[in-house]
Amino acid sequence: MVPSLALAQDAQTAPAAIPANDSATPPAAVPASDATVAANAAPVIIKYTVRVDAPGDLKELLEDNLDLERFRDSPRMTREQLFRLVRAAPEQIRTLVSTSGYYTPEVSVTFDRAATPAVVDVKVVPGEPVRVGETDLVLEGFAPNPEQPADKQFDATTLKASWPLKKGAVFRQDEWEGAKRAILRQVVQTRYPRAQLTDSRATVDPEEHVANLRVVLDSGPEMRFGDLRIEGLKRYPDTVVRNLNPIKPGDYYSEAALQAYQSKLQDTGYFASVEVSADLSAVLDQQLATADGAPTDPDAPTIAAATAARSMEPLPLLVRVTENKRKNVSAGVGISTNTGNRASLTYDDLQVFGLRMKSALTLETKKQTAKTDLYFPITPEGYNHSIGVTYERSDIAGEVTAVSSIAGKRAWGTPLLERSFTLELLSETKSVDNIPKTTSKSLPLTYAVTWRRLDNLLLPTKGYAINAQIGGAVLPVLTDEKFVRGYLRGVYYKPFGASSNIILRAEAGALGSGSKNGVPSVFLFRAGGDQSVRGYAYQELGVKEGDATIGGRYLATASAEYQYWFKPTWGAAVFYDAGNAGDRVKDLHPKSGYGVGARWKSPVGPLNVDVAYGHAVQKYRLHFSLGFTF
Repeated sequence: MVPSLALAQDAQTAPAAIPANDSATPPAAVPASDATVAANAAPVIIKYTVRVDAPGDLKELLEDNLDLERFRDSPRMTREQLFRLVRAAPEQIRTLVSTSGYYTPEVSVTFDRAATPAVVDVKVVPGEPVRVGETDLVLEGFAPNPEQPADKQFDATTLKASWPLKKGAVFRQDEWEGAKRAILRQVVQTRYPRAQLTDSRATVDPEEHVANLRVVLDSGPEMRFGDLRIEGLKRYPDTVVRNLNPIKPGDYYSEAALQAYQSKLQDTGYFASVEVSADLSAVLDQQLATADGAPTDPDAPTIAAATAARSMEPLPLLVRVTENKRKNVSAGVGISTNTGNRASLTYDDLQVFGLRMKSALTLETKKQTAKTDLYFPITPEGYNHSIGVTYERSDIAGEVTAVSSIAGKRAWGTPLLERSFTLELLSETKSVDNIPKTTSKSLPLTYAVTWRRLDNLLLPTKGYAINAQIGGAVLPVLTDEKFVRGYLRGVYYKPFGASSNIILRAEAGALGSGSKNGVPSVFLFRAGGDQSVRGYAYQELGVKEGDATIGGRYLATASAEYQYWFKPTWGAAVFYDAGNAGDRVKDLHPKSGYGVGARWKSPVGPLNVDVAYGHAVQKYRLHFSLGFTF
């Protein structure tokens, strides 16, 4: 809703009066005798339409906010009320269009009561817009801290340079208000959470079509974090909260640090709700104490200035949590175009010998998995340790495998840079066509690292993500065949304008060993499926052995996709994928797939529905995927 008075919060000076050459034509020609009769008669309910002739953005503004439009369908609209609206319309129109930067419009409002229904015609010629002139951005406070090195000082120069309303831009009310909010938000999210705008004004000169701006921003006192306080813990040890805390006493206040800490606690699974904040009551207590001893001399410094000048007490870091119930059971059904129909059952227990347990049973058409993981509390250094056991049976492309494993993992880092070491002992039974079953065991160690530089981790449109893995079983300990293995995968997002983007994907892998026999199939490579080469069945591309497809030593795939968003959350895509897996590099003859798809930005990530044509198999295939996984 546009405010009824433009720039109501700011002091404005208009050196020249707005020309009064606008016309509003109510039915002034009605004789006085007729008016007397109309006054004594019952009110006449009238229907009318409004036609607005104005440039596109102004037309929409008037149609959404003009009183003539808002009350047009009122069942109690009388002729007298309509006449009042028509008479008031020119001034309201000038007020409305001034919020978009037009202070000298030509406005015409006419009323045709002979039409059925009656018609009100509104015509607006906006004229030359008012543009931003000089901006006087005054920063009060923000005193350098002599105890801090230069690179730790608050960068007031950068703050001024970030002012979004540049000279020459059209002066619009919503952008003016947004600019003030934006620069204040930049400050209060840092070491000055008590900052405030003490003055803001726009001086508009309609004749010169310029608006000179003045904004005064007072930093308030510099704030630092104090000791950690925890509220709401009952069943779980406080180390669950303390070990995740990246904020040290004495650190400068930072809203980003609070949000990052809160996100880490929410991800643990221990809590139904988490609130991380700085306890500003300490500031209020100190300000009240300052006020109690404040001088009465009007020439003395203000309370705010006196408070800002003092060294404020550190802000206690307050964590309020509501614990999750200890045990949780859930079940679900679904379908995957990779592995078929799915039914799942999960059981979580947050307190098993002081550890968090997560277990799951997943039954799919092509794969069945049972697993249990135990997670240790995160260490003060940020390490997340876990151990787990897994059994998985799969029947994919003619190869049937059953793998039992026990693994230990150390993971650390942030969503932007994740790293992990995994040591696992595997035992695999494999059968292909009529070949007798084979059994192998292995004890590999794998290091994995993931880099993410994305504008949005849930719905990315710009940036890249890379995952690299290196590992193997290089010692003859619980291992039938020694091997080393490397794998690299990446995705790149590039926007084109406001409504389209491209996505480029690639992956490569290689395995070195004396023989493939004895290397668990999970460490070999195959391609095809929703997240690989579309147009082919899941892991359909690889080394042929009879009618079956088994994994190879090498992998290479690539994909290019163009997306167009015809609505903010709905789009379409065209794509081309290619790749293959084989035992020799020269066997990597690429198999291509291409097609079209629909896209939806759902609350849990992108939903993709694709129809792809596999050129090598000459078949169409439907692919479905949900979420961004990397």
